Amino acid sequence: MAHSKTDQLTQVILNVFRLNGALTEWGDRFVLPDGLTGTRWRMLGAVALAQRPVTAPQIALTMGVTRQGAQKQLNTLVESGLMETQPNPMHKRSPLYALTESGQSIYDSVNARWQHQATEMAGQFSAAELETAEHVLKSLIETHEKSLAEQCL
Repeated sequence: MAHSKTDQLTQVILNVFRLNGALTEWGDRFVLPDGLTGTRWRMLGAVALAQRPVTAPQIALTMGVTRQGAQKQLNTLVESGLMETQPNPMHKRSPLYALTESGQSIYDSVNARWQHQATEMAGQFSAAELETAEHVLKSLIETHEKSLAEQCL
């Protein structure tokens, strides 16, 4: 019996939920030797990938977490010396966050290991499969972000 597109989408969403849990647990274990959690690795990555100092709300938006959740992790990263705050000329109460030398070093080390891991995992898929997966996931994100924005109006 053929599955409807609605059933197929439901299965995709259920798999995304499972993947989120698996990635969270996997990420925590992956960066444990570095003294990080998966969530803190994500925060370091958000700043590293921005290639400039960014605010907590910008990090939260990039990583798909709440501002408060990002702020809690950023505070811990600042306390541990992996990030630093800088004055934000555009908003006095929303500082900019940047990696410290130590934070950049840890991020680079973890990222090198991740690149090796990602290369191995990518071998399971064709470029077309990865392109399709990225397209579907981005479309789902955009749909849900648009829906959230409309609910806030």
